[in-house]
Amino acid sequence: MAHVKHQKWWGWGEEGVFFNYENKPAFAPFVKEAIGVTLRPRERDTVDFSTAHVPASQAPDTVLELLRQINGADNVSTEDELRVIHWAGKSVTELLQTLRNDFHRIPDVVVYPGTEAEVAALMRAAVEHDLVLIPFGGGSSISRSLQPDPSEERCIVSVDLGRLNKVLAIDETSGLATIQAGILGPDMEEQLNARGWTLGHFPDSFTYSTLGGWAATRSSGMQSDKYGDIADIIRGLRMVRATGTVVLRPLPSTSTGPSLREMIIGSEGRLGIITELTVHVHRLPEKHQVIAYMYPTWQQALTAVRQFTEAEIPLTFARISDAHETAFSLATQKKPTSPKGKLAAKGQDALWAIMRKRGWDTDEMCISYVCFEGSPKDVETRKKAVAGIAKKNGAIVLGSGPGALYDQKKFDTPYLRDFLLEQNTVGDVSETAAPWSKLTTVHKAVYDAAERAYASLGKKGWIMSHMSHSYHSGACLYFTFGYVYDDKNPYDEYHTVKSAIQQAFIDNGGTLSHHHGVGLEHQPWMEQDISPEGANILRALFSSTDPGNNLNPGKVIS
Repeated sequence: MAHVKHQKWWGWGEEGVFFNYENKPAFAPFVKEAIGVTLRPRERDTVDFSTAHVPASQAPDTVLELLRQINGADNVSTEDELRVIHWAGKSVTELLQTLRNDFHRIPDVVVYPGTEAEVAALMRAAVEHDLVLIPFGGGSSISRSLQPDPSEERCIVSVDLGRLNKVLAIDETSGLATIQAGILGPDMEEQLNARGWTLGHFPDSFTYSTLGGWAATRSSGMQSDKYGDIADIIRGLRMVRATGTVVLRPLPSTSTGPSLREMIIGSEGRLGIITELTVHVHRLPEKHQVIAYMYPTWQQALTAVRQFTEAEIPLTFARISDAHETAFSLATQKKPTSPKGKLAAKGQDALWAIMRKRGWDTDEMCISYVCFEGSPKDVETRKKAVAGIAKKNGAIVLGSGPGALYDQKKFDTPYLRDFLLEQNTVGDVSETAAPWSKLTTVHKAVYDAAERAYASLGKKGWIMSHMSHSYHSGACLYFTFGYVYDDKNPYDEYHTVKSAIQQAFIDNGGTLSHHHGVGLEHQPWMEQDISPEGANILRALFSSTDPGNNLNPGKVIS
Protein backbone atom coordinates (compact mmCIF):
# COMPACT_ATOMS: atom_id res chain seq x y z
CA MET A 1 0.00 0.00 0.00
CA ALA A 2 1.38 3.39 -1.01
CA HIS A 3 0.37 5.02 2.29
CA VAL A 4 2.23 2.51 4.47
CA LYS A 5 6.04 2.21 4.49
CA HIS A 6 7.55 -1.24 4.01
CA GLN A 7 11.05 -2.66 3.94
CA LYS A 8 12.27 -4.24 0.72
CA TRP A 9 10.89 -7.73 0.15
CA TRP A 10 14.27 -9.50 -0.02
CA GLY A 11 16.31 -7.91 2.77
CA TRP A 12 16.69 -5.30 5.46
CA GLY A 13 15.67 -1.67 5.10
CA GLU A 14 15.13 0.32 1.96
CA GLU A 15 16.23 -0.26 -1.61
CA GLY A 16 19.46 1.44 -2.58
CA VAL A 17 21.07 1.44 0.89
CA PHE A 18 24.03 -0.93 1.27
CA PHE A 19 27.04 -1.76 3.40
CA ASN A 20 30.23 -0.83 1.54
CA TYR A 21 33.52 -2.36 2.64
CA GLU A 22 35.68 -0.93 -0.14
CA ASN A 23 36.18 2.38 1.69
CA LYS A 24 37.21 0.48 4.84
CA PRO A 25 40.75 -0.77 4.13
CA ALA A 26 41.05 -2.99 7.23
CA PHE A 27 37.71 -4.77 6.81
CA ALA A 28 38.49 -7.34 4.09
CA PRO A 29 41.71 -8.52 5.79
CA PHE A 30 39.82 -8.73 9.08
CA VAL A 31 37.08 -10.95 7.59
CA LYS A 32 39.67 -13.13 5.86
CA GLU A 33 41.45 -13.71 9.16
CA ALA A 34 38.24 -14.18 11.18
CA ILE A 35 36.32 -16.66 9.02
CA GLY A 36 38.45 -17.32 5.95
CA VAL A 37 36.32 -15.40 3.43
CA THR A 38 37.84 -13.41 0.59
CA LEU A 39 35.33 -10.62 0.12
CA ARG A 40 34.14 -9.68 -3.34
CA PRO A 41 32.46 -6.41 -4.30
CA ARG A 42 28.70 -6.29 -3.90
CA GLU A 43 26.89 -7.48 -7.02
CA ARG A 44 23.29 -7.43 -5.82
CA ASP A 45 21.68 -4.01 -6.02
CA THR A 46 18.21 -5.49 -5.85
CA VAL A 47 16.36 -8.76 -6.41
CA ASP A 48 13.76 -8.85 -9.15
CA PHE A 49 10.48 -9.97 -7.62
CA SER A 50 9.76 -12.02 -10.75
CA THR A 51 12.31 -14.54 -9.41
CA ALA A 52 10.09 -15.29 -6.40
CA HIS A 53 7.94 -18.43 -6.55
CA VAL A 54 5.04 -17.37 -4.38
CA PRO A 55 2.38 -19.82 -3.20
CA ALA A 56 -1.07 -18.83 -4.40
CA SER A 57 -3.45 -17.16 -1.98
CA GLN A 58 -5.94 -19.54 -0.36
CA ALA A 59 -8.31 -16.78 0.72
CA PRO A 60 -11.91 -17.68 -0.20
CA ASP A 61 -13.84 -15.04 -2.13
CA THR A 62 -16.37 -14.82 0.70
CA VAL A 63 -13.62 -13.96 3.18
CA LEU A 64 -12.08 -11.38 0.84
CA GLU A 65 -15.44 -9.71 0.40
CA LEU A 66 -15.96 -9.61 4.15
CA LEU A 67 -12.50 -8.08 4.70
CA ARG A 68 -13.22 -5.45 2.05
CA GLN A 69 -16.45 -4.57 3.80
CA ILE A 70 -14.56 -4.11 7.07
CA ASN A 71 -11.45 -2.26 5.85
CA GLY A 72 -12.39 -0.87 2.44
CA ALA A 73 -11.34 -2.40 -0.87
CA ASP A 74 -8.17 -0.26 -1.10
CA ASN A 75 -6.95 -1.64 2.23
CA VAL A 76 -7.15 -5.35 1.41
CA SER A 77 -4.57 -6.98 -0.84
CA THR A 78 -3.69 -10.42 -2.16
CA GLU A 79 -0.78 -9.00 -4.18
CA ASP A 80 2.12 -11.47 -4.11
CA GLU A 81 4.85 -8.98 -3.19
CA LEU A 82 2.90 -7.60 -0.25
CA ARG A 83 2.15 -11.13 0.96
CA VAL A 84 5.87 -11.96 0.81
CA ILE A 85 6.80 -8.74 2.65
CA HIS A 86 4.41 -9.82 5.42
CA TRP A 87 5.27 -13.51 5.55
CA ALA A 88 8.26 -13.28 7.91
CA GLY A 89 10.62 -11.00 9.78
CA LYS A 90 14.27 -10.28 9.06
CA SER A 91 16.21 -13.04 10.81
CA VAL A 92 19.01 -14.69 8.85
CA THR A 93 17.03 -17.88 8.34
CA GLU A 94 13.97 -15.95 7.16
CA LEU A 95 16.06 -13.95 4.70
CA LEU A 96 17.65 -17.16 3.42
CA GLN A 97 14.24 -18.75 3.02
CA THR A 98 12.99 -15.71 1.11
CA LEU A 99 15.99 -15.57 -1.23
CA ARG A 100 15.81 -19.35 -1.81
CA ASN A 101 12.01 -19.37 -2.38
CA ASP A 102 11.51 -21.60 0.68
CA PHE A 103 8.21 -19.91 1.45
CA HIS A 104 6.12 -22.91 2.57
CA ARG A 105 3.07 -21.03 3.92
CA ILE A 106 2.59 -17.28 3.63
CA PRO A 107 -0.35 -14.99 4.46
CA ASP A 108 -3.23 -15.29 2.04
CA VAL A 109 -4.26 -11.67 2.38
CA VAL A 110 -2.90 -8.45 3.91
CA VAL A 111 -5.30 -5.97 5.52
CA TYR A 112 -4.67 -2.40 6.70
CA PRO A 113 -7.22 -1.38 9.34
CA GLY A 114 -7.50 2.35 9.86
CA THR A 115 -9.47 2.43 13.10
CA GLU A 116 -9.83 0.43 16.28
CA ALA A 117 -13.39 -0.41 15.22
CA GLU A 118 -12.05 -2.07 12.07
CA VAL A 119 -9.58 -4.09 14.16
CA ALA A 120 -12.47 -5.21 16.38
CA ALA A 121 -14.48 -6.27 13.34
CA LEU A 122 -11.48 -8.24 12.07
CA MET A 123 -11.20 -10.02 15.41
CA ARG A 124 -14.86 -10.99 15.36
CA ALA A 125 -14.55 -12.20 11.75
CA ALA A 126 -11.53 -14.32 12.68
CA VAL A 127 -13.51 -16.21 15.29
CA GLU A 128 -16.69 -16.49 13.23
CA HIS A 129 -14.94 -17.67 10.04
CA ASP A 130 -11.99 -19.46 11.72
CA LEU A 131 -9.27 -17.25 10.27
CA VAL A 132 -5.70 -16.87 11.52
CA LEU A 133 -4.70 -13.28 12.35
CA ILE A 134 -1.03 -12.29 12.58
CA PRO A 135 -0.38 -8.67 13.67
CA PHE A 136 2.35 -6.88 11.68
CA GLY A 137 4.25 -3.72 12.65
CA GLY A 138 7.47 -2.93 10.80
CA GLY A 139 8.47 -6.52 10.00
CA SER A 140 11.82 -6.22 11.80
CA SER A 141 11.41 -9.26 14.08
CA ILE A 142 14.35 -11.68 14.17
CA SER A 143 12.73 -14.27 16.44
CA ARG A 144 10.30 -15.64 13.82
CA SER A 145 7.29 -14.04 15.50
CA LEU A 146 5.55 -13.50 12.16
CA GLN A 147 5.98 -16.81 10.34
CA PRO A 148 2.83 -18.92 9.94
CA ASP A 149 2.80 -22.63 10.70
CA PRO A 150 3.77 -24.38 7.42
CA SER A 151 0.94 -26.86 7.95
CA GLU A 152 -1.74 -24.19 8.55
CA GLU A 153 -4.76 -24.89 6.31
CA ARG A 154 -6.97 -21.99 7.41
CA CYS A 155 -6.97 -18.61 5.70
CA ILE A 156 -4.10 -16.50 7.11
CA VAL A 157 -4.61 -12.74 7.42
CA SER A 158 -1.67 -10.41 8.06
CA VAL A 159 -2.99 -7.39 9.96
CA ASP A 160 -0.69 -4.47 9.12
CA LEU A 161 -1.24 -1.64 11.61
CA GLY A 162 0.67 0.93 9.54
CA ARG A 163 -2.33 3.25 9.15
CA LEU A 164 -2.57 3.64 12.94
CA ASN A 165 0.37 6.03 13.00
CA LYS A 166 -0.46 9.11 15.04
CA VAL A 167 0.52 10.66 18.35
CA LEU A 168 -3.01 11.31 19.58
CA ALA A 169 -2.42 13.39 22.70
CA ILE A 170 0.23 14.53 25.18
CA ASP A 171 -0.56 15.08 28.84
CA GLU A 172 2.21 17.60 29.47
CA THR A 173 1.54 17.78 33.21
CA SER A 174 1.95 14.01 33.66
CA GLY A 175 4.55 13.39 30.96
CA LEU A 176 2.31 10.88 29.16
CA ALA A 177 1.59 10.51 25.45
CA THR A 178 -1.18 8.45 23.88
CA ILE A 179 0.04 6.99 20.60
CA GLN A 180 -1.36 4.57 18.02
CA ALA A 181 0.38 1.20 17.90
CA GLY A 182 1.33 1.13 14.21
CA ILE A 183 3.56 4.20 14.27
CA LEU A 184 7.17 3.70 13.14
CA GLY A 185 9.93 4.91 15.45
CA PRO A 186 11.13 7.86 13.32
CA ASP A 187 7.58 9.09 12.65
CA MET A 188 6.76 8.93 16.35
CA GLU A 189 9.89 10.82 17.38
CA GLU A 190 9.25 13.46 14.70
CA GLN A 191 5.76 14.08 16.05
CA LEU A 192 6.93 14.11 19.67
CA ASN A 193 10.02 16.23 19.01
CA ALA A 194 7.91 18.86 17.27
CA ARG A 195 6.31 19.49 20.67
CA GLY A 196 9.57 19.25 22.65
CA TRP A 197 9.23 15.62 23.80
CA THR A 198 10.90 12.24 23.25
CA LEU A 199 10.08 8.65 24.14
CA GLY A 200 13.80 7.90 24.40
CA HIS A 201 13.32 4.35 23.10
CA PHE A 202 15.83 3.51 20.36
CA PRO A 203 16.23 -0.20 19.61
CA ASP A 204 18.60 -1.29 16.81
CA SER A 205 15.50 -1.74 14.65
CA PHE A 206 14.22 1.77 15.43
CA THR A 207 14.00 2.90 11.80
CA TYR A 208 11.77 -0.02 10.78
CA SER A 209 9.86 -1.03 13.90
CA THR A 210 6.71 0.22 15.61
CA LEU A 211 5.56 1.14 19.09
CA GLY A 212 3.07 -1.74 19.06
CA GLY A 213 5.78 -4.14 17.95
CA TRP A 214 8.01 -2.99 20.80
CA ALA A 215 5.19 -3.68 23.24
CA ALA A 216 4.36 -7.08 21.75
CA THR A 217 7.96 -8.31 22.03
CA ARG A 218 9.12 -6.61 25.28
CA SER A 219 11.66 -4.44 23.48
CA SER A 220 14.58 -2.58 25.00
CA GLY A 221 16.16 0.53 23.53
CA MET A 222 19.78 1.60 23.43
CA GLN A 223 19.01 4.30 26.01
CA SER A 224 17.13 2.11 28.44
CA ASP A 225 19.51 2.91 31.32
CA LYS A 226 17.76 6.29 31.53
CA TYR A 227 14.37 5.82 29.87
CA GLY A 228 13.66 2.21 30.83
CA ASP A 229 12.70 -0.84 28.79
CA ILE A 230 9.38 -0.72 26.97
CA ALA A 231 7.69 -2.48 29.91
CA ASP A 232 8.77 0.44 32.12
CA ILE A 233 7.64 3.02 29.57
CA ILE A 234 4.11 1.73 28.92
CA ARG A 235 1.57 2.92 31.49
CA GLY A 236 -1.71 2.19 29.72
CA LEU A 237 -2.96 0.48 26.58
CA ARG A 238 -5.91 -0.70 24.53
CA MET A 239 -5.96 -4.28 23.21
CA VAL A 240 -8.77 -5.50 20.97
CA ARG A 241 -10.21 -8.98 21.29
CA ALA A 242 -13.17 -10.64 19.59
CA THR A 243 -15.23 -10.33 22.78
CA GLY A 244 -14.32 -6.73 23.60
CA THR A 245 -11.46 -4.32 24.21
CA VAL A 246 -9.09 -4.47 27.17
CA VAL A 247 -8.62 -0.91 28.45
CA LEU A 248 -5.82 -0.26 30.91
CA ARG A 249 -5.84 3.32 32.13
CA PRO A 250 -2.49 5.16 32.39
CA LEU A 251 -2.02 5.01 36.15
CA PRO A 252 1.38 5.49 37.82
CA SER A 253 0.98 2.27 39.84
CA THR A 254 -1.78 -0.08 40.95
CA SER A 255 -2.44 -2.96 43.33
CA THR A 256 -5.17 -4.73 41.39
CA GLY A 257 -4.10 -8.35 41.29
CA PRO A 258 -1.72 -9.87 38.72
CA SER A 259 -0.66 -7.24 36.21
CA LEU A 260 -2.66 -7.38 32.99
CA ARG A 261 -0.28 -4.82 31.55
CA GLU A 262 2.68 -7.11 32.17
CA MET A 263 0.71 -10.06 30.78
CA ILE A 264 0.01 -8.24 27.51
CA ILE A 265 3.50 -6.81 27.02
CA GLY A 266 5.49 -9.54 25.27
CA SER A 267 2.43 -11.60 24.27
CA GLU A 268 3.26 -11.35 20.52
CA GLY A 269 -0.35 -11.15 19.38
CA ARG A 270 -1.50 -14.26 21.25
CA LEU A 271 -3.98 -12.35 23.43
CA GLY A 272 -5.28 -9.74 20.99
CA ILE A 273 -4.15 -6.80 18.88
CA ILE A 274 -2.76 -3.74 20.63
CA THR A 275 -4.11 -0.61 18.97
CA GLU A 276 -3.09 2.22 21.30
CA LEU A 277 -0.60 2.84 24.09
CA THR A 278 -0.06 5.54 26.68
CA VAL A 279 3.62 5.93 27.42
CA HIS A 280 6.06 7.96 29.47
CA VAL A 281 7.61 10.80 27.49
CA HIS A 282 10.40 13.17 28.48
CA ARG A 283 11.41 16.68 27.61
CA LEU A 284 14.17 16.79 25.01
CA PRO A 285 17.48 17.09 26.88
CA GLU A 286 19.47 20.30 26.63
CA LYS A 287 22.63 18.35 25.87
CA HIS A 288 23.30 14.84 24.52
CA GLN A 289 26.87 13.59 24.33
CA VAL A 290 28.52 10.18 23.89
CA ILE A 291 32.06 9.73 25.24
CA ALA A 292 34.33 6.81 24.33
CA TYR A 293 36.76 5.05 26.66
CA MET A 294 39.31 2.29 26.07
CA TYR A 295 39.97 -0.35 28.73
CA PRO A 296 42.89 -2.79 28.88
CA THR A 297 40.61 -5.80 29.42
CA TRP A 298 36.98 -6.91 29.33
CA GLN A 299 36.91 -7.58 33.06
CA GLN A 300 38.15 -4.10 33.93
CA ALA A 301 35.51 -2.57 31.68
CA LEU A 302 32.72 -4.69 33.23
CA THR A 303 33.86 -3.72 36.70
CA ALA A 304 33.81 -0.03 35.79
CA VAL A 305 30.26 -0.11 34.43
CA ARG A 306 29.04 -2.05 37.46
CA GLN A 307 30.63 0.63 39.64
CA PHE A 308 28.83 3.36 37.64
CA THR A 309 25.60 1.58 38.58
CA GLU A 310 26.60 1.19 42.23
CA ALA A 311 27.47 4.89 42.36
CA GLU A 312 24.01 5.66 40.92
CA ILE A 313 25.39 8.03 38.30
CA PRO A 314 22.46 8.96 36.03
CA LEU A 315 23.51 7.72 32.58
CA THR A 316 21.55 7.37 29.36
CA PHE A 317 23.52 4.26 28.42
CA ALA A 318 26.82 2.53 29.07
CA ARG A 319 28.07 0.02 26.52
CA ILE A 320 31.23 -2.10 26.30
CA SER A 321 32.49 -3.97 23.25
CA ASP A 322 34.63 -6.98 24.13
CA ALA A 323 38.03 -7.46 22.49
CA HIS A 324 36.63 -9.21 19.44
CA GLU A 325 33.93 -6.60 18.86
CA THR A 326 36.44 -3.81 19.42
CA ALA A 327 38.68 -5.31 16.72
CA PHE A 328 35.67 -5.55 14.42
CA SER A 329 34.72 -1.91 15.09
CA LEU A 330 38.22 -0.71 14.31
CA ALA A 331 38.18 -2.73 11.08
CA THR A 332 35.04 -0.88 9.91
CA GLN A 333 36.69 2.54 10.08
CA LYS A 334 36.65 4.39 6.78
CA LYS A 335 39.88 5.41 5.10
CA PRO A 336 40.49 9.02 6.09
CA THR A 337 40.38 11.48 3.20
CA SER A 338 40.21 14.90 4.88
CA PRO A 339 43.19 16.54 6.62
CA LYS A 340 41.27 16.30 9.90
CA GLY A 341 40.56 12.59 9.37
CA LYS A 342 44.17 11.83 8.48
CA LEU A 343 45.34 13.66 11.59
CA ALA A 344 42.88 11.68 13.72
CA ALA A 345 44.19 8.41 12.23
CA LYS A 346 47.76 9.37 13.11
CA GLY A 347 46.60 10.24 16.60
CA GLN A 348 44.98 6.82 16.96
CA ASP A 349 48.18 5.06 15.86
CA ALA A 350 50.15 7.12 18.38
CA LEU A 351 47.65 6.22 21.12
CA TRP A 352 47.99 2.50 20.38
CA ALA A 353 51.78 2.88 20.65
CA ILE A 354 51.39 4.55 24.05
CA MET A 355 49.13 1.72 25.20
CA ARG A 356 51.70 -0.89 24.17
CA LYS A 357 54.41 1.00 26.06
CA ARG A 358 52.17 0.86 29.13
CA GLY A 359 52.03 -2.90 28.77
CA TRP A 360 48.60 -3.17 27.16
CA ASP A 361 47.85 -6.13 24.95
CA THR A 362 46.03 -4.29 22.15
CA ASP A 363 44.35 -7.56 21.14
CA GLU A 364 42.57 -7.54 24.52
CA MET A 365 41.52 -3.90 24.77
CA CYS A 366 37.81 -3.04 24.88
CA ILE A 367 36.11 0.14 23.72
CA SER A 368 33.23 1.53 25.76
CA TYR A 369 30.65 4.23 25.05
CA VAL A 370 28.77 6.18 27.70
CA CYS A 371 25.94 8.58 26.87
CA PHE A 372 25.22 11.63 29.02
CA GLU A 373 22.08 13.78 28.82
CA GLY A 374 20.78 16.74 30.76
CA SER A 375 21.78 20.30 31.40
CA PRO A 376 25.36 21.21 30.42
CA LYS A 377 26.26 21.37 34.12
CA ASP A 378 24.76 17.94 34.86
CA VAL A 379 26.52 16.40 31.87
CA GLU A 380 29.90 17.76 32.97
CA THR A 381 29.40 16.54 36.55
CA ARG A 382 28.48 13.03 35.39
CA LYS A 383 31.32 12.88 32.86
CA LYS A 384 33.78 13.71 35.64
CA ALA A 385 32.36 11.01 37.91
CA VAL A 386 32.47 8.38 35.15
CA ALA A 387 35.99 9.36 34.09
CA GLY A 388 37.19 8.94 37.68
CA ILE A 389 35.83 5.39 37.94
CA ALA A 390 36.96 4.50 34.41
CA LYS A 391 40.54 5.64 35.06
CA LYS A 392 40.67 3.70 38.33
CA ASN A 393 39.91 0.65 36.23
CA GLY A 394 42.71 1.39 33.78
CA ALA A 395 40.78 3.22 31.07
CA ILE A 396 41.95 5.94 28.73
CA VAL A 397 39.33 8.57 27.85
CA LEU A 398 39.08 8.79 24.03
CA GLY A 399 36.63 11.68 24.03
CA SER A 400 33.58 12.64 22.02
CA GLY A 401 34.89 12.00 18.48
CA PRO A 402 34.46 8.20 18.47
CA GLY A 403 31.27 8.60 20.50
CA ALA A 404 29.72 10.92 17.91
CA LEU A 405 30.59 8.43 15.16
CA TYR A 406 28.93 5.61 17.11
CA ASP A 407 25.81 7.76 17.58
CA GLN A 408 25.60 8.44 13.83
CA LYS A 409 26.00 4.79 12.73
CA LYS A 410 24.01 2.99 15.43
CA PHE A 411 21.12 1.90 13.16
CA ASP A 412 23.24 0.80 10.16
CA THR A 413 24.53 -2.60 11.31
CA PRO A 414 21.72 -4.78 9.84
CA TYR A 415 22.77 -3.80 6.31
CA LEU A 416 26.04 -5.66 6.93
CA ARG A 417 24.06 -8.87 7.40
CA ASP A 418 22.58 -8.64 3.90
CA PHE A 419 26.03 -7.98 2.44
CA LEU A 420 27.44 -11.05 4.21
CA LEU A 421 24.60 -13.26 2.96
CA GLU A 422 25.64 -12.36 -0.60
CA GLN A 423 29.10 -13.66 0.39
CA ASN A 424 27.53 -16.97 1.53
CA THR A 425 28.20 -15.93 5.10
CA VAL A 426 25.88 -15.96 8.08
CA GLY A 427 26.12 -12.99 10.42
CA ASP A 428 23.54 -13.10 13.19
CA VAL A 429 22.92 -12.18 16.81
CA SER A 430 21.71 -13.64 20.08
CA GLU A 431 21.33 -11.81 23.38
CA THR A 432 20.72 -12.51 27.04
CA ALA A 433 20.72 -10.89 30.47
CA ALA A 434 22.32 -12.16 33.68
CA PRO A 435 23.32 -10.90 37.14
CA TRP A 436 26.62 -9.02 37.44
CA SER A 437 28.09 -11.99 39.30
CA LYS A 438 27.49 -14.28 36.33
CA LEU A 439 28.26 -12.06 33.34
CA THR A 440 31.89 -13.17 33.00
CA THR A 441 30.87 -16.83 33.26
CA VAL A 442 28.13 -16.43 30.66
CA HIS A 443 30.48 -14.57 28.32
CA LYS A 444 33.14 -17.29 28.43
CA ALA A 445 30.62 -20.14 28.25
CA VAL A 446 29.03 -18.70 25.10
CA TYR A 447 32.41 -18.30 23.41
CA ASP A 448 33.29 -21.90 24.29
CA ALA A 449 29.92 -23.22 23.11
CA ALA A 450 30.17 -21.37 19.79
CA GLU A 451 33.68 -22.66 19.15
CA ARG A 452 32.56 -26.23 19.87
CA ALA A 453 29.65 -25.78 17.46
CA TYR A 454 31.95 -24.45 14.74
CA ALA A 455 34.35 -27.37 15.30
CA SER A 456 31.49 -29.88 15.01
CA LEU A 457 30.67 -28.40 11.61
CA GLY A 458 34.29 -28.27 10.52
CA LYS A 459 34.13 -24.48 10.18
CA LYS A 460 36.15 -21.46 11.17
CA GLY A 461 33.71 -19.16 12.88
CA TRP A 462 33.67 -15.82 14.64
CA ILE A 463 31.93 -14.57 17.76
CA MET A 464 31.97 -11.20 19.48
CA SER A 465 29.94 -9.47 22.16
CA HIS A 466 29.01 -6.24 23.83
CA MET A 467 27.45 -5.40 27.17
CA SER A 468 24.52 -3.01 27.17
CA HIS A 469 21.32 -2.20 29.11
CA SER A 470 22.64 -1.99 32.67
CA TYR A 471 20.45 -2.64 35.71
CA HIS A 472 20.91 -2.63 39.47
CA SER A 473 21.55 -6.38 39.50
CA GLY A 474 23.02 -7.13 36.08
CA ALA A 475 23.16 -6.33 32.38
CA CYS A 476 22.50 -7.53 28.86
CA LEU A 477 25.14 -9.37 26.82
CA TYR A 478 24.63 -9.18 23.06
CA PHE A 479 26.54 -11.67 20.89
CA THR A 480 27.18 -11.58 17.14
CA PHE A 481 28.36 -14.73 15.38
CA GLY A 482 29.45 -15.48 11.82
CA TYR A 483 30.62 -18.31 9.57
CA VAL A 484 30.48 -19.43 5.95
CA TYR A 485 27.38 -21.53 5.38
CA ASP A 486 26.94 -24.66 3.27
CA ASP A 487 24.45 -23.89 0.53
CA LYS A 488 23.13 -27.45 0.72
CA ASN A 489 22.22 -27.40 4.40
CA PRO A 490 22.19 -23.85 5.80
CA TYR A 491 19.30 -24.29 8.26
CA ASP A 492 20.71 -27.27 10.18
CA GLU A 493 24.09 -25.55 10.41
CA TYR A 494 22.46 -22.42 11.75
CA HIS A 495 20.46 -24.43 14.27
CA THR A 496 23.67 -26.09 15.52
CA VAL A 497 25.40 -22.76 16.22
CA LYS A 498 22.39 -20.82 17.50
CA SER A 499 21.26 -23.67 19.76
CA ALA A 500 24.71 -23.98 21.31
CA ILE A 501 24.70 -20.27 22.17
CA GLN A 502 21.14 -20.31 23.52
CA GLN A 503 21.79 -23.37 25.69
CA ALA A 504 24.91 -21.74 27.09
CA PHE A 505 22.75 -18.81 28.20
CA ILE A 506 20.38 -21.05 30.12
CA ASP A 507 23.05 -23.35 31.57
CA ASN A 508 25.03 -20.45 33.01
CA GLY A 509 22.34 -18.29 34.58
CA GLY A 510 21.15 -16.14 31.68
CA THR A 511 17.74 -15.75 30.06
CA LEU A 512 16.82 -16.98 26.57
CA SER A 513 16.38 -13.41 25.29
CA HIS A 514 16.67 -9.95 26.78
CA HIS A 515 14.78 -7.97 24.12
CA HIS A 516 14.25 -9.90 20.87
CA GLY A 517 11.22 -11.79 22.15
CA VAL A 518 10.40 -15.48 21.81
CA GLY A 519 8.47 -16.15 18.60
CA LEU A 520 9.37 -19.59 17.27
CA GLU A 521 13.13 -19.05 17.36
CA HIS A 522 13.55 -19.09 21.16
CA GLN A 523 10.56 -21.22 22.07
CA PRO A 524 12.56 -24.44 22.70
CA TRP A 525 14.14 -22.85 25.80
CA MET A 526 10.97 -21.46 27.39
CA GLU A 527 10.41 -24.28 29.89
CA GLN A 528 14.04 -24.11 31.01
CA ASP A 529 13.78 -20.35 31.40
CA ILE A 530 10.44 -19.99 33.22
CA SER A 531 10.07 -23.59 34.57
CA PRO A 532 7.69 -26.28 33.27
CA GLU A 533 4.91 -25.09 35.56
CA GLY A 534 5.37 -21.53 34.39
CA ALA A 535 5.06 -22.76 30.80
CA ASN A 536 1.86 -24.60 31.78
CA ILE A 537 0.38 -21.34 33.06
CA LEU A 538 1.12 -19.66 29.73
CA ARG A 539 -0.43 -22.55 27.80
CA ALA A 540 -3.54 -22.35 29.96
CA LEU A 541 -3.70 -18.58 29.46
CA PHE A 542 -3.49 -18.76 25.67
CA SER A 543 -5.85 -21.73 25.31
CA SER A 544 -8.50 -20.12 27.50
CA THR A 545 -8.30 -16.66 25.92
CA ASP A 546 -8.03 -17.97 22.35
CA PRO A 547 -9.79 -21.36 22.28
CA GLY A 548 -9.97 -21.38 18.48
CA ASN A 549 -6.22 -20.76 18.14
CA ASN A 550 -6.90 -17.84 15.79
CA LEU A 551 -4.37 -15.33 17.16
CA ASN A 552 -0.79 -15.78 15.89
CA PRO A 553 -0.89 -19.45 16.90
CA GLY A 554 2.20 -21.25 18.09
CA LYS A 555 4.25 -18.23 19.16
CA VAL A 556 5.84 -17.82 22.61
CA ILE A 557 4.83 -21.30 23.83
CA SER A 558 3.83 -24.35 21.84
